[in-house]
Amino acid sequence: MTNETDPDVRAALGGDKEALERLVERVQPLVYRLALRFFGNPADAEDAAQEALIQIVTRLDRFSGRSAFDTWAYSVATRRFLSLARSGGPTFEEFSEELAHLPAPGSGPEAPADVDAELLAQEVRIGCTLAMLLCLDPGHRMAFILGEIMGLDQRTGAEVLDISPAAFRKRLQRARDGIAGLMAKRCGLFDPANPCRCHKRIPIATELGRVDPRELVHATSVEQARRFPRVLDEIRRLDRAERAGALYRAHPEAHPKADLAGFVRRLFPDQ
Repeated sequence: MTNETDPDVRAALGGDKEALERLVERVQPLVYRLALRFFGNPADAEDAAQEALIQIVTRLDRFSGRSAFDTWAYSVATRRFLSLARSGGPTFEEFSEELAHLPAPGSGPEAPADVDAELLAQEVRIGCTLAMLLCLDPGHRMAFILGEIMGLDQRTGAEVLDISPAAFRKRLQRARDGIAGLMAKRCGLFDPANPCRCHKRIPIATELGRVDPRELVHATSVEQARRFPRVLDEIRRLDRAERAGALYRAHPEAHPKADLAGFVRRLFPDQ
């Protein structure tokens, strides 16, 4: 979709406030989900997505229409997220060592009896897999998110990152090797022969403060959590090269707590 065929882009560039609001509301969920996967933390993701949406609005006149508007919005957001990225995440070796140590049965704090155990396991699963992404440096992490999780083709992914398709393919493959290698070695979701299980890690995740049973940040639906075993059966039928991306795509659709589009509307009332 280009500037020439998108009436909202044309109207927004002409000063139509309602058209601009529609554009912001359209890209808000895309930008937030990208931010959550990149930063791994909902609070950080909301802050970063808010900054990206502001840049999309203030730089709308730079949209040339040579690519889809959503692709351009991803490009703006990606540049902002990469500029905000912190260094010093865990290495794959460090994360692998952590996953190798399972708590003894009955050790660690017990989960509250009134909190669904499958919902807690989902919280651990999502938090753990998002944390794995932080083992990648920002450039490779973003390539994995765009290409493996979001399914952008190499031409579009390269355009978003402003690199050549060949460079994008190399980044994506190195990122796949890192994530899939860790999962194949430790993750019981990826390979049922591995001993690590999400429900087994609930006590240690709670003890380390990574999971608060009274304030879950990733797990949103008991029904979804209980449906996951059937989804996992389908994932395990895939080739091993496809399982890692499928596990991320199985995450429930995330939504920000804050009204990011509303914030942008209030920030630019006369836009």
